[in-house]
Amino acid sequence: MGETSPRPLRILFCGDEFPPAEFHTREHLKQYAHLYVDSWSREEVPGRIADYDICVPRMMRLDAEVIARAKRLQLIVQFGVGLEGVDVEAATKAGIKVARIPSANTGNAFSCAEHCIYMMLGLLRHQKDMWSSIAAKRLGEPAGSTLFGKTVFILGYGHIGHELAPLLRCFGVYILAVRRSWSGLEKESLSRLTDGNDSVHEKGGSEHTLEFARRADIVVTCCTLNPTTIGIVDAKFLSVMKKGSFIVNVARGGLLDYDAVLGALESGHLGGLAIDVAWSEPLDPSDPILQHSNVLVTPHVAGVCTSAYQNMGKIIADSAYQLSIGMPTSGIEYVN
Repeated sequence: MGETSPRPLRILFCGDEFPPAEFHTREHLKQYAHLYVDSWSREEVPGRIADYDICVPRMMRLDAEVIARAKRLQLIVQFGVGLEGVDVEAATKAGIKVARIPSANTGNAFSCAEHCIYMMLGLLRHQKDMWSSIAAKRLGEPAGSTLFGKTVFILGYGHIGHELAPLLRCFGVYILAVRRSWSGLEKESLSRLTDGNDSVHEKGGSEHTLEFARRADIVVTCCTLNPTTIGIVDAKFLSVMKKGSFIVNVARGGLLDYDAVLGALESGHLGGLAIDVAWSEPLDPSDPILQHSNVLVTPHVAGVCTSAYQNMGKIIADSAYQLSIGMPTSGIEYVN
């Protein structure tokens, strides 16, 4: 049997955040005249979603009430991995598939890993204070520190951690990493290097979290946000960290306990904080945390690079085309 004739499909991008996502998807959809893309504000989506077959939520929350309006929707697919804002249970009950784009093969994870390096160097070299020196026409200050010789704890060794570890090794860093489970050879190499391809010096499970936090100069949080990881960096976690150590977060704001982190900054126990994600986004520019000179914030751009977004835009376009001709989709990971 030949290919089924393509049927028209409409794709909805929610909100106006992450504009490159829509741009690159549109670029790849130019070859498909029967596939249409629209973008509506968060306020407009509930009144418009009934007209669409595919929905890309971006930063919008798709709760049960919004999903109930989506009478013809077949697929909710995130432009990335984060699905915390989607009521998967409600979508499943409505017969709507929910999917994300795994970060491993798009370049997204590597982009996030590079961003981690940038943020670490920014903290170590006192990026904010450098600008103050330039503004005051002062030369030779501030004096920074090197990444070389530091101990970095990767909290959540998934796709980002896997890309980050070899980059850190190039800087002469000692690497600790925790994940829920290590498989096969990874288990055999727990807490030791087995060959030249193993970038992590010491591996542990969740029971090693506080021990590794105690030993680290820099903690990088890149684990999934779920009921067991919400607020994982809390007052107890921070209390065991070395005085003057740093936290870098490129995963989800909810991994950090806001009050505990603010208190640790104000007391001087936490030496620096670099976040690409916040507790509420976009982060209020007047937030007390931003008033500290040892805090660096970027606007959720760790994974936003041209190559990764081109790849993800192609995946969205290809999935829409495959859906339109009744073929199995490729490049996306279903969660229901």
